Amino acid sequence: MKFTKMQGIGNDYVYVNCFKEKVEDPGEAAIKVSDRHFGIGSDGLILIKPSEVADFQMDMYNADGSRGAMCGNGIRCVAKYVYDYGLTDKTSVSVETASGIKYLDLTVENGKVVLVKVNMGAPILEAAKIPVVSEKEQVINEPLLVDGKEYRITGVSMGNPHAITYIDDVKGLDIEKIGPKFEFHPAFPDRVNTEFVKVLDDHTVEMRVWERGSGETLACGTGACAVAVASILNGYVKEEEVTVKLLGGDLKIYWDREENLVYMTGPAAVVFDGEIEL
Repeated sequence: MKFTKMQGIGNDYVYVNCFKEKVEDPGEAAIKVSDRHFGIGSDGLILIKPSEVADFQMDMYNADGSRGAMCGNGIRCVAKYVYDYGLTDKTSVSVETASGIKYLDLTVENGKVVLVKVNMGAPILEAAKIPVVSEKEQVINEPLLVDGKEYRITGVSMGNPHAITYIDDVKGLDIEKIGPKFEFHPAFPDRVNTEFVKVLDDHTVEMRVWERGSGETLACGTGACAVAVASILNGYVKEEEVTVKLLGGDLKIYWDREENLVYMTGPAAVVFDGEIEL
């Protein structure tokens, strides 16, 4: 199987051009290629396929082989791939995902994509649709007991369920211990991605993320979008555009409140091309 390893601010995936390649068992393939010792090493596998409703289809799998609905950093890399590898010459493309069609604008320099702006769609705040088990319609700054400690969480879905909690020290957080406690908490029937956030100023936040199925990753695009929305809803930031600082780099998130659409802008990079026997 020919592949390209790519990363968006450190969120790395193995990409396969399914216009040319066929992957029989994507879940098993994802587990194999993601292994950082015996495989290629990645946060998962993303297949780029033909689509009947958009320019391309993105089919993503987490490192544990589970299916993912949407990946913000991953979709930027899809946009870079289809342009840089000659699948399209358009600088505005549509990509079908398991959480709907996303629209992307590409910034090209010297024939290569350097930045991608993604229309990530509307944030989902209804608890039942995220899903979060709650008696309230929305979960905004609500208490949740995790491993004997009370956290205040805000629930947002950007195609994936997110629980956002604000803490004083993200750098010293033992995320390997607390991350799984959130992921498998009974309040989240589909498991959850958890963002641990520190507010730096009225337009900048810092976060670490524990992704369901992958553990801690250097970045999470849908998570950054969810954090920006939660930070605005909680009054922690005053601007509609928020700089979200992740371990792998920064993302600019803009929530257009009138249109109720979230836009994410960030880089995408090719790491290397290769071939692997499955």
